Amino acid sequence: MRGVDNNVIVLAGMIGSGKSSYTEMIAKNLNSTAFYEKIQENQILELFYQAPKRWAFALQIYFLNTRFNSIKQALAHSNNVLDRSIYEDALFTQINYEEGNISKPEMDIYLDLLENMMEELDFMPKKAPDLLIYLRGDLETVLHRIKLRGRSYEQIELNPGLYRYYKRLHSHYDDWFNSYNKSETLVIDIDKIDINKKSDREFVLQLVHEKLRTIHKK
Repeated sequence: MRGVDNNVIVLAGMIGSGKSSYTEMIAKNLNSTAFYEKIQENQILELFYQAPKRWAFALQIYFLNTRFNSIKQALAHSNNVLDRSIYEDALFTQINYEEGNISKPEMDIYLDLLENMMEELDFMPKKAPDLLIYLRGDLETVLHRIKLRGRSYEQIELNPGLYRYYKRLHSHYDDWFNSYNKSETLVIDIDKIDINKKSDREFVLQLVHEKLRTIHKK
């Protein structure tokens, strides 16, 4: 299958929802460039899981910076798939604020910086993505996938406090998605779809192509 050329697609969803796998699959199918979160290069992520109150603000600034760079590159080149984007970033910061990991002054600094960055995007050749794909699933599905991928610092068995964090984050995702207004959207039910199966991969790619065709007819 061939899709419409020069699309910027962003993935969204809970930790462990499969964004990187979907990004790889869709980018390969559309012959576009994939942008991934650089987990291996992130020196703060594991520290955050060990001491969230110490590292949450630094982690969110790190992510904001890297996601800003990624979306700038994506909007400049206009043929990309991103496994997470700047549009989703504030949700994680808000959860850390609610959890007491980020102070009110830190939250204000973050929001001011985010606002400045979003204003900069208005000057890009392309102003926003063409499509956001939301990987939506039950908390149990997400926790199972987190367990399967095996990053020790993400496991609730080793850090019981993580369950509350994951549960709070998960409970906010639909509200965040319903407030998103930068582009067209597509929801994939990861409780029912497993892209390790050929039939499910083909089904998802068909949905993506159909959505892109609809977008570019408008």
